[in-house]
Amino acid sequence: MTGVPASAAGGSSQASPASQTSQGPQASQAAPTAGAVVAPSEATADAAAIADPEDAGRPPRGAKLAAAAVNQASVWNIANLLTMLRLILVPGFVALMLADGGYDPAWRAFAWAAFAIAMITDLFDGHIARTYNLVTDFGKIADPIADKAIMGAALICLSSLGDLPWWVTIVILGRELGITLLRFLVIRYGVIPASRGGKLKTLTQGVAVGMYVLALTGWLATLRWWVMAAAVVLTVVTGLDYVRQAVVLRRQGIAERKAALEETQA
Repeated sequence: MTGVPASAAGGSSQASPASQTSQGPQASQAAPTAGAVVAPSEATADAAAIADPEDAGRPPRGAKLAAAAVNQASVWNIANLLTMLRLILVPGFVALMLADGGYDPAWRAFAWAAFAIAMITDLFDGHIARTYNLVTDFGKIADPIADKAIMGAALICLSSLGDLPWWVTIVILGRELGITLLRFLVIRYGVIPASRGGKLKTLTQGVAVGMYVLALTGWLATLRWWVMAAAVVLTVVTGLDYVRQAVVLRRQGIAERKAALEETQA
């Protein structure tokens, strides 16, 4: 009787175990059957490897830029909000300070509260920005402006009311503005770090000005005079120290640039 192939007769098309064994490990590497679904990630990776084997396993183009955009601190963060609060408090402080002629103890107490809030927030906004990576270009510019604005407003108001000699206001504000300008002039050579003396100066100034904002009498009025005297001394001494550091920093920067230039020309 003529033999009919099993496939033609509708029989099973499965190969015998012997034939599977003879095919060896190549059978497990056979291409996927028609209709099989390939995971998109696998297909994308395979296509990338075929197009450029060196790109296989790399993140998609633009992924780093997208991550940087996501990680960039928003302007509307807690540190900048504290800085904005200080800026808003400046006109409010002036209004409270000069209310009712500027000599009402109650209004002066409210003005002191506004000044105290501004000085306290100054202690925290920079620390928060550095600790939680919230440093922004806005904060770098607005923070020193807010510091100088509240202190300058308080000193000018006190001198205008006759509570503080004008020469004290001129010395303190002149030093603050001069050192700020000096920092910008030498920034190409490096950054002048804040010293302990500078921090002590800021604290002493805040305490002294705050005591003058309050309508104090008796021994407290005498005490505030001595505190202000200490603030003026620290203002001058630390200012001279910053000038010395700026001169040293500039000389070092010039020497390093000159040495680098000579090395490249050698």
